[in-house]
Amino acid sequence: MLKIILLGWVAGIAVMGKTFPFITATWWFWCLVAFSLVSLVFYKKHLYFHRPLYKALVLISATWALFCAGWYFADSALEQRLKFRELEKQSFEAIVYIKKIDELSDDGQKQIAEVLNRHPQPVDWLFYLKKNKDLSNAEPELKLGHYYRVYGEIRPAHSYAVAGAFDQEKWFLQQNVMSAFSVKHIQLLNNDEIYGLGYQQHLKQQQGIRAKFLLNVEMKRLAFRQMLQASNLQHKGLLLALLTGDESLLSNALKQQFQQLGISHLLAISGPHVLIFALMLTWFLRNIVQRYCPHLYLKQPRQLLLLLPFVSSVLLYVAFVGFEIPAMRTLLTVMIASIFLIFRQSIQPFAILVYSASLLLIYDPFSILSAAFWLSYGACFILLRIYQTIVQLPKDQVATTTQKMRMANKVLIESQWKIFVALLPLVLIFFQQVSWLAPLTNLIAIPLLSGIIVPLDIIAACIWLVIPILGGLLFQLNDLFLSLLMSILNTLQHISPDLYGVSYTPWSIVSLIFGIFILFLPRGTVPKVWALLCFLPILLGVKAQPIVLNILDVGQGQAILLQHPQHILMIDTGGSFDETKFSLGERVVIPFLRQQGLRHLDQVILSHLDQDHSGAFNSIQKAFPIGHVQANERGDKISFKNNFSLCHQGQKWTYPNLNIEVLFPHADELVYAKHQKNEYSCVIYVQFLHAQPYQNFLIMGDAGWETEYKLLQQYPDLKVDVLVLGHHGSKHSSAYDFLALIQPKLAIASAGLNNRYGHPSQEVLKRLHALNIPLLNTAKAGTLSFVFENGTVQLKQQRQQVKWLDRE
Repeated sequence: MLKIILLGWVAGIAVMGKTFPFITATWWFWCLVAFSLVSLVFYKKHLYFHRPLYKALVLISATWALFCAGWYFADSALEQRLKFRELEKQSFEAIVYIKKIDELSDDGQKQIAEVLNRHPQPVDWLFYLKKNKDLSNAEPELKLGHYYRVYGEIRPAHSYAVAGAFDQEKWFLQQNVMSAFSVKHIQLLNNDEIYGLGYQQHLKQQQGIRAKFLLNVEMKRLAFRQMLQASNLQHKGLLLALLTGDESLLSNALKQQFQQLGISHLLAISGPHVLIFALMLTWFLRNIVQRYCPHLYLKQPRQLLLLLPFVSSVLLYVAFVGFEIPAMRTLLTVMIASIFLIFRQSIQPFAILVYSASLLLIYDPFSILSAAFWLSYGACFILLRIYQTIVQLPKDQVATTTQKMRMANKVLIESQWKIFVALLPLVLIFFQQVSWLAPLTNLIAIPLLSGIIVPLDIIAACIWLVIPILGGLLFQLNDLFLSLLMSILNTLQHISPDLYGVSYTPWSIVSLIFGIFILFLPRGTVPKVWALLCFLPILLGVKAQPIVLNILDVGQGQAILLQHPQHILMIDTGGSFDETKFSLGERVVIPFLRQQGLRHLDQVILSHLDQDHSGAFNSIQKAFPIGHVQANERGDKISFKNNFSLCHQGQKWTYPNLNIEVLFPHADELVYAKHQKNEYSCVIYVQFLHAQPYQNFLIMGDAGWETEYKLLQQYPDLKVDVLVLGHHGSKHSSAYDFLALIQPKLAIASAGLNNRYGHPSQEVLKRLHALNIPLLNTAKAGTLSFVFENGTVQLKQQRQQVKWLDRE
């Protein structure tokens, strides 16, 4: 009963960032009601405890009370953390203390540091230090345990507020990093200078036992990196990542290879790695005790006697990875399982994981925002269930060595396919793509990594601290094992298909989860064919029901998606900049399309071929079949297929409750588009029929005053409710007379935050203000969705969906 109630606590924290005014006002009342009912159970236990109705009432009230309490606890923590985040870009002189090792990259280094002079309490910022090619003017390094005065610019975290895309602002909050900071100059400060600046309390804290211990751990981790970096080992990056979780020496090519093979999780701080290492060490100690000191079992049961080395080995690995949350999660789970054993309770996987998650979320409620939290607990549940199955097997079934080997192989294979299937919904939710080769690669990689390489890595590191020469030899031996593993993975990569992108809707994911749940039920409980019925929505796809016009937040560019049950139209695709560093199409637009459940696009209209409107088209064309593509010219930078034609005035498409029309340019004027791309942008007019309050949408592309004048001449009765400003709100578009005559109810600027062009321009802002036309900017509002259903159009702003995205 307790574990069901605690699920309410976990679920309450899981909806962190959502607004529930009702719970804010009443959470304490529900807790009081639940406490009263539970107290009555203990006071009148003989009267109420065995009544099913009363037990159900207690269960429901206590679960709801903990849900409310969990949400309020998480919301309070979120509000407290949001007070310290930076929202404006500005120059600043920061006094910082370095207590964590940095992360190296090709461009320089990233360093999380405590900033002492921004708020009454220290806050963490992420400092970016670019490589200085001029060594004569090289800045001093940021070293552990030192204070610095750092000059530079505050760079607030800013996400593309698009459903399905990576949320950088959420990641910063989850890591407790309040801002990024671009470093321009560094000055080392000594303790006397820090004391003189008034930070004697912080100096005193760093002299404490806990602070000194954690700093010493970080210094050891840095020493491992420096040792491996200076070595001639072939796989130094992998050795370091598996040992300390530090990916500074890993190449991007290796990361992409592991991603393609579906084993990226093995590069992260991994619970299975440490558990297998602990089990192997405990097994080794058990054999020694049985052989040389069997009398110890007369004093304590074998399970209790071996708990200390088991927990100690887990604690050792937690120290190697710097007491990061993923490792602490494993340690907490192990300690709870140990308590079960001490009190001679059977291992209950579900209960252990619920207790562990509940306690972890008290310590750090923000860990629930990470994909690793859900994936690791899901994997641990499957592994514990398999362990429970092994323990319950009759002992006479596994007697000989051959039988034991067969059993081990069976368990390994079974665990991999079960983990793959069970975690599939989570993988799709977080990554929207899957590697079908993942079960096979995990089947090969996990035994080698968890059974040989990681244990040897830890042993080599421990010995290196005492006898560097011997430790170095063990690292070299481990490098040979990694060479063997990488040769196998390289072979698998050649036969591995590309990552398979999966489109889904929330309901199709729910249906998939139900199907997998049925699949894992004991035989005879429910017919397995029901699981296949549950898989149909995600296999066949589900069409969207309401008509929705989405104006995506793609920075300094434009991308618009119009969804209709009979037609999916995309107007512009967003831009492309440095695709090697960040692909807007692959990282923002495509994840959004998949999150909408789309598997194809019926039509794409590119208003013109400037990169900020069409740059992501190539990526989208590779990911989705496209029925028809149009633009104001063919161009030579985009590889159009046979489905291309020119857009021009007079083209119309009609669907139930929807009209789409191209208002400009005229077919005879398309010859000018090559030299005047902006002015001859395809202007699109979208009408939601019989809709209120927004019915008519005018999308101007990059067209300016000349086109606006022609539109007024050719369409004197043009009705516009929503105007997507031409050229992102440039001063050479959206003329006063044009705005005054069409008088839209709402204007929208698709522009990037702090863009170098100053869009939307001050001139346009003044015109809109003078005419009392409200303006929404995608940089501040995020993706704007106009949802048409039952004659009403509802406007949804993505940045209003969760608190950390809301800038107001």
